[in-house]
Formats: sequence, C-alpha cells, structure tokens
Amino acid sequence: MLQAANLNPLQRLSLRFAVVSLLFYGLAILEGMIMRAHQINYELMTTPHYFAVMEAHPMVGIFGSSFMLAFGAFYFLVPTLLKKDIYSQRLGELTWILMTIGVSIIWISAFFFRFAALYTNYWPLPVSKEFSPFGLAAFAIGNIILMTGVFLFCYNLFATVFHQRDEKKPIGPMLMSALGIDGFINLYRRLIGRGVEKEAIMPLPIVAIFRGTIDTVLDAFVLGGISLIFLYHAINSFMGVNLSTDWFDALLYKNIYWWGLDLIADGLVLIYVAGTWYLLATLISGKELYMRNVARAALLVELIVSWNVWAHHLLSDQAQPNIMKIISGEMVTAFELVTMGIAIFITLKTLWEARPLKMTPPLKFLLGGILGFSLGVPAGIIQADLGMNRILHNTQWVIGAHGHMQLLVGLGMTLFAALYALFPMLTNNLQLKSKALTNIHFWTHLIGGVGMAMAMGFAGMDGMLRRAVYPGDNTFQPHMIVAAFFGSLLIVAYLAMMLNIISSIGIRGLIEIFIKLPGGERRETKPAVQT
Repeated sequence: MLQAANLNPLQRLSLRFAVVSLLFYGLAILEGMIMRAHQINYELMTTPHYFAVMEAHPMVGIFGSSFMLAFGAFYFLVPTLLKKDIYSQRLGELTWILMTIGVSIIWISAFFFRFAALYTNYWPLPVSKEFSPFGLAAFAIGNIILMTGVFLFCYNLFATVFHQRDEKKPIGPMLMSALGIDGFINLYRRLIGRGVEKEAIMPLPIVAIFRGTIDTVLDAFVLGGISLIFLYHAINSFMGVNLSTDWFDALLYKNIYWWGLDLIADGLVLIYVAGTWYLLATLISGKELYMRNVARAALLVELIVSWNVWAHHLLSDQAQPNIMKIISGEMVTAFELVTMGIAIFITLKTLWEARPLKMTPPLKFLLGGILGFSLGVPAGIIQADLGMNRILHNTQWVIGAHGHMQLLVGLGMTLFAALYALFPMLTNNLQLKSKALTNIHFWTHLIGGVGMAMAMGFAGMDGMLRRAVYPGDNTFQPHMIVAAFFGSLLIVAYLAMMLNIISSIGIRGLIEIFIKLPGGERRETKPAVQT
C-alpha cells in the first residue's frame, strides 16, 4: 500500500494530476458510450442533449484526461531530468486545481445547460442565440479558467527549465539546445567532416517537452481568445442586445480557430508523444537513443510544420483560398508522415538494438501507441486530399479512423506506457499487484480502441456524418453496434486498470495523496507481490 506520508512534494503533485486525469478519463469513456448507445437507439435521449454530450466529450477527454496526465508527468520529469528544483510548487498545485474547475464547468455547460455550439466551436456565432446565455457563459468561463491553468503550467515549466537558482548558465546556449538547434549543428559538422559533436545541454525529452509547450501556449491563447468572444456574446444576450453575428469575419475566425486547435492535434500531441517514446525507449532498452541528433532536429521541424498544417480542416470550405488548401492543407500536412515516421523508426531501432527485451507493461503499451499512430496518421493524410476530402469530410471517418485511432489508441496507450513506467518512481518503488489485470488492460484497450475506430471509419466511408443523427433510419446501425461492442471493451480496460491501481495504492493511500488522514505516519513502502 502507498505510504503517502513518505512522498515528496513533487511526487504528490504528479500523483494528484494522475488521479484527476484518470477520473476524467472514466467520464470521457462514459460519454463516449452514451453517444454510441444513442446512435443505436435514437430514443435514448433528446437530440439537443446528444449534441451537448458531443460538445463536452473532447474537452473532458483531451484537457481533463490527456493534458492532465501529461502535465503531471512533465512536472515530475522536467525537474528530475534537469536535476533542479521545480520553479514553483504552488503554481503546480494551482494548475491542476484550475484545470479541474475549468473542465468541470465546461461539462456543466453541456449536461445541464445543453450548450452545443454547432456541436463544435467551429463557427458558433450565427446560432449563439439558440442556446441559453447561461450555457454560453458557463462554457466561456470554464474554458477561460481551464486555459489559465494551461498558461500557468507553461510558465512554470519554462521557468523551471531556465531558472538559475542552482548554478549559473548562459541563457543563449540553453535556449538553442531546448529548441534542438544543436542537433542541426551536430548533423552539419558530421556532414562536412569537421569538428566533433558537442554534447547537448538539454536532455532530449526536455527538448520535446519544451517544444511541445510552445504549441501549448499558442493553443491556449487561441482557445482562450474564442472563449472571450463567446463571453462577449453571452453578456450581450443577458443585456438583451441583439449583437450582429458578422462583426467578426467568419473565414478569419475559422482559420484562427483551426490554427489553434491543430496545434493540439498535429502539433504538441505529436511532439510530446515523440519525446515520450524517446524517453521510454531509453528507459526500457538502457541504451542511448539511436540517431539522437536527427531526433532533435526532427522535433524542431515538427514544431514548424505544426504551425502550417491547419488548412486541411478547411479543404471543403468554399471561401478558403485554393493556394492555402494546396500548400497548407495538402503539402505541409503530408510532411507529417515524415516527422512521425522518423520518430517511429528511431524508437523501434533503439529497442531493436537492445533485444532481447522483456515484454514489460511500458514496452507493450509503447508498441500499442506506435501502432495507433501508424494507423491514425495515414488515415488523416488520406482525408487531407482535395478529392478524398469531398467524400470523407465531416464523416465518422474523420473522428473514427483518424481521430480516435490517434488519440485513443496512439496517445492513450503512450500515456499509459508512461504511467506504468513512472508509477514506481512516483510511489517510492511500489509495484502494481496484478500482472493479469495489466494484461487485461492492454489487450482490451488495444482491441477495443482499434475495433471501435475502424467501425466508425467504415461508417464514414458509407456516408455517416459525424455531427448528425438518423432517427428512423437504420442504415448505419450495424456499424454503430460493432463500434459499441468494441467500445465496451474500453470500459473493461478502464475498470481493470483502476482496480489494479487502487488495490495497489489502497483507498487510504489514494485519499492521502490529497489530504492527510488521522493516524498517518511515515513507514517503509513494501513492494506488492504481483499475481
């Protein structure tokens, strides 16, 4: 059982993020299965309620679960890898608190006030008056609070990387290393055959985290900014003012919105994931990363690519200039196959050089994450084509074969790999009790995630739209029944994981991660015997 009294502040902080993340992940699974069930039986709930669930679902899954777990891991890894103190423990605590409050308010805006701005934030202003101003205001306020928490994380992380409390170092070389420029320099020296490679100042995982956090800042600016627009409309609605919906140019709004949102989907997620793969590959193999200079350089290229790929979301928008569709929407987007391919190759090559390897939970989930991105990224590239986009745009293919395959299988299993790898470090070498439950978690999540994403993808190929309901039409019911079956495996996976973690930590240990209970004392943590 976990002896929470023995935890240091950094361990406790990261565990708080992890616990909240897993709770929100359970909520996201529940929301997903509610939508799966409604797509089988359209009498399960009202249509406005269904679309409200759809509005809350990605915010809970991405920010409440994935971001929360990643931020908690980074708060532990960055000071640990740099061998320095975190800049501010208080800002770290405030981060998870604000993010939790923000996501909760967003969820309330959907479930209770039925806010669903065109079932997305794509261009909600023309229909903003169709929703309760309370719902619009709640969503805006929740998102502003959430993005404030994200900003605090970014500031705290950057300050941790560069603070000079322990020893003085020149900022210039540190910044160059954090951006990966030293990787390019070393590659150039090797190319011309002059000089020797310089040892990088920043560890490679820090480079990935630093670069991904740059996109995180930009994304928070955009999503926080559109929330201010929503709040402006809500205030005018409360005052009875009929605000014109064309005061903000629609095409400009959509480009800004998708630029910011794609900094998540095609920016920081891919950069964070690549860095996590590299860290896990070195931890699992015990070897240096293969082609580490190429990895550093590729991370910088991915950062630049992520700023220029958003237009693939606007390939079917007739007002979007064709030159932007071709360059940003097709050509730059296709380059993500290169950057992701480099990350996959380097990770697998590092593991291959260390064979034979024991198939530990971190290794299994790492390979599962690589499989998810290997399937999901090409699916996205397929739809980022002007011809194919006319067929697949706004269908279940987008959110199934591409979105859920990448996020649920690729990102999800990568995060679980990190969770299993960091669990002993965060709990003073406490081991999970059950190998059987870990295996159940792995196989049911992998099969369930891939199966559900494929079922949704096939439905999209047959024409099922992602933001539509079909009452009285059973054309797509077989696809949704299959998707629901595989989705139910994700519930099994979640329950197996939670049972394993809670039985290993103990209810008391879980509670004492947050508050101290009477009778607690510092004792030696004994590793659990795995079954």
